[in-house]
Amino acid sequence: MEKHWLVMEDESQKARSPYRTRIAGAGRCLPKTHMTTDEVMASTTHRTHIDLERLTGIHERRVSAGDHDSLTLAVAAAVDSLRHAGRRGDELEVVINCSITKFRAGLTQWLEPTMSSAIAKRIGAKGAMTFDISNACAGMLTGVAILNNWIRQGIVTRGMVVSGEYISPVSANAANHVHNIMSKELASLTVGDAGAALVLERATAGSGSISVSGFTTIADHSRLCLAYPKGHEPAARMFTNSRAIHKVAIADTPVLLQEVLDTAGLSLHDIDHVITHQTSARAIRKGMAELIEKFGDAPQHDAVITVDKYGNTASTTHTVALVDEFEAKRIEPGETVALVALASGLEIGVVLFTPDKELLDSYGNDH
Repeated sequence: MEKHWLVMEDESQKARSPYRTRIAGAGRCLPKTHMTTDEVMASTTHRTHIDLERLTGIHERRVSAGDHDSLTLAVAAAVDSLRHAGRRGDELEVVINCSITKFRAGLTQWLEPTMSSAIAKRIGAKGAMTFDISNACAGMLTGVAILNNWIRQGIVTRGMVVSGEYISPVSANAANHVHNIMSKELASLTVGDAGAALVLERATAGSGSISVSGFTTIADHSRLCLAYPKGHEPAARMFTNSRAIHKVAIADTPVLLQEVLDTAGLSLHDIDHVITHQTSARAIRKGMAELIEKFGDAPQHDAVITVDKYGNTASTTHTVALVDEFEAKRIEPGETVALVALASGLEIGVVLFTPDKELLDSYGNDH
């Protein structure tokens, strides 16, 4: 019996999933304040002599300077996604919040009532079902997988996946503790703040659609990245074994990606655009090079990199990068886009979709 590592929903399951899902709108919110990597390193308590920009390729990131928290970032992104989708909040049947951070009114972490209910209220989604999920930096793509399944099965016709990540306090905390390049808090200095949202709805004839969404958790590696409150510092501290995570991801991702491609009936060269979790430019380029070597094949375009200007924005990275590509007119209708999640847990997931002209035209693209 063939072994499947991924829990997948794909177009072959017509009997129980008679519909298709399209991405109707993607939105984001980026704080106005730019903070360079040089400025981050200048804020560290200890003289580390670490050239973090050379190591990661990150020149700057956006950070909230009192103007945003998790909720306001998520709400602004939600409004932006509805605008691009041409939909109203009261047309949503479900709102799923997927953020790691749930800060409201500064650094007050709210667990109840849910962040999703607060977002739904602010965008006018009065009749929507709301719930939060937590799956580290894979949160939004996990939300996409859940909502995609519901739409395909006819449970709902339209919904939103949204996240607001006010995560820069993790970097501020790490700045007090990083001593050298081997510090497990070094990765915390790469983060940036952002909000992101996707509107998903039932596809119509001829529209783009999600062809496959698949996820798995390799729990053996769950302790390679841990974040939790420690001491009297606000927010949390994050401890990451970056080299080990990269090694595991490179070892396990090809097997899982091959399973997705086989399910979709595609080869790697059939993928036009790859958007991975934005950890560092160096890690993305190295990872893609190793993936291409193992497959003996390559996507049509180089992997998308936006971490150089936005930093690692946690669960929002894929959508932040996707909007960048839409606005720059680098994606054409009908092309295949692969969103690849590599997150603490270790969570690995892939969402394959094709955008349509209606979606891309909402970003001023002349197709």
